[in-house]
Amino acid sequence: MTDILVIATLFLIAGVITVPIASRLGLGSVLGYLLAGVAISPLLAALHVDVESIQHVAEFGVVMMLFIVGLELEPKALWSMRKQLIGLGGGQVLLTSAILTGIGILLGFSWQLSLVCGLILSLSSTAIVLQTLSEKGLMKSDGGKASFSVLLTQDIVVIPMLAIIPLLVAPEMLASGNNVASESTSGHGQALSLVAGLSSWQSGVVMLIAVAAVVLGGIYLSKPIFRFVASARLRELLTATALLFVFAIAALMSLVELSPALGTFLAGVVLANSPYKHELESNIEPFKGLLLGLFFITVGASINFSLLADSFQTVLLMTLGLMLVKAAVVFTLGKLFKVKGAENWLMALGLAQAGEFGFVLLAFSVARGVLPPPIADSLLLVVTLSMALSPLLFIVQQKLIAPRYIAGNDEEPQPSLPNDKKIIIAGSGRVGGLVDRILRVGGFETTVIDYNYKQLESMSKLGFKYFYGDATRPDLLHAAGIEQASLLIVALDEEEQITKLVRYARDNYPHIHVTARAVHRHHVYDLYYYGCRDIIRETYDSSLRIGRSALEVLGIEKGAATDIVNLFDQYDKQLMRSMADVYKVGMPFDENPEYLREVKSRIEQLSPELERKADSLLKEKRVQ
Repeated sequence: MTDILVIATLFLIAGVITVPIASRLGLGSVLGYLLAGVAISPLLAALHVDVESIQHVAEFGVVMMLFIVGLELEPKALWSMRKQLIGLGGGQVLLTSAILTGIGILLGFSWQLSLVCGLILSLSSTAIVLQTLSEKGLMKSDGGKASFSVLLTQDIVVIPMLAIIPLLVAPEMLASGNNVASESTSGHGQALSLVAGLSSWQSGVVMLIAVAAVVLGGIYLSKPIFRFVASARLRELLTATALLFVFAIAALMSLVELSPALGTFLAGVVLANSPYKHELESNIEPFKGLLLGLFFITVGASINFSLLADSFQTVLLMTLGLMLVKAAVVFTLGKLFKVKGAENWLMALGLAQAGEFGFVLLAFSVARGVLPPPIADSLLLVVTLSMALSPLLFIVQQKLIAPRYIAGNDEEPQPSLPNDKKIIIAGSGRVGGLVDRILRVGGFETTVIDYNYKQLESMSKLGFKYFYGDATRPDLLHAAGIEQASLLIVALDEEEQITKLVRYARDNYPHIHVTARAVHRHHVYDLYYYGCRDIIRETYDSSLRIGRSALEVLGIEKGAATDIVNLFDQYDKQLMRSMADVYKVGMPFDENPEYLREVKSRIEQLSPELERKADSLLKEKRVQ
């Protein structure tokens, strides 16, 4: 226990110190984590810490990240990306593998060995690229979308690579490969597998059944499970359920020897239309961030500096050559697929590194006797070094390349449509539901969040799209995209919750226009104090209409009744504004003597004037 606490403290100290410094210098969090790993690597070596084992655990952050990415993609959106997935992503893997294989053959290696190295090095780092694009707000850009297409294709082709690599054993590697494989098995034990000992077609059937189970389970089981758990109204149970989904899917994929990352991505896509989408994302996000940070630290700590010192020039040339080849291939394909200007440079430089799946495939290749350990060690160093250099390429693109394209951009700006504005509605009850329907009639898309799962279920049956969760939680608001929102409508039922959300939104996102529902007149003062300037009293308008109807029933002509109500409306708003200065937030109004005196004084002053004006209006109507 003590060892675990000491190691965990060491990793946390390194991250807490290094990452803020790197971010402040504009280097990004990924490079900060990598530098943290480099800084503590001597201590880890002195403590005999097995960094590789920690890295295997930390790789689960990549699995979680792809699940969250899948949640952001609806199946229709995925289908619309098919050309980029097949052409851009598939073309990148094939061309890069072919070029690297050719270089390996020219250097005197067998074609089998060269092809294995080419396949492994053709993959880029999903963790680094998506994390960096998200931090810089570039995921929705053309370059970000194209980069994601390539990364998704690469994650998918890992599956056929795992099937192909064992078939590429060169004759001279058979004996040594068998020895390595037997040592690996005896040293670590036999891993659990549902396809061990099955023929190829039987394994394929089992894999298809597992994928179908993930898809069908996401469609038919997720909603009743979450509905059952949500009925307890315990946040920790919702977090546990979200983790259960990811862990169970990853375990199933591992048991059939498929990529856990691919399985969770498919599950995310299936759940992209679920009302519990944002709740899932917000609960998993903290674990994903911590594990990804840990993963990047282990990458930095795993750099073999003694091997790097012994063959520095060779490793550096191999790394730079790899990054040059990959950048050139991606840039060329980007031109063919009409990714223009700085966006193409973003994709080319962003995908130039090798990826975390390289660690997995290198270990897999050594265990199967396909790669000799000395070559695998050198390639491992190339993969690690390229990942460490990758954040610098993003900085080059952002600081040197992108400004030149912006300065010389003569293209006409694209007109923005009104429904491009992101609208978040907190609450789907009597108020929020009606507001949502009105906005949809106006052609606007909304993101509606509510904690009442019964309300959500009933509204979804009518064809409306809602998301489950507590809208006052910052992590859920982040998952719902509050950073990009232009309008936040607070239509919650409870006064305390409304005030809490308004205060948080105004303090942290001052650019957002907040329209808030006030429970009563004194609640208006609270919301005004916290910065909201668009406040609607929930019963005020209906009370005015009832008052007008009552005047008509009592014999006053409709036009006169309307005028009287409008007069009262002006009077009441004037009174509200005048009382805002003496109202004390947090103090009950009946315990505030200054407020009570001012209210009494204003009523005595304005009421006779109001009555005189109303009487004058009635006389004018009678004369007419």
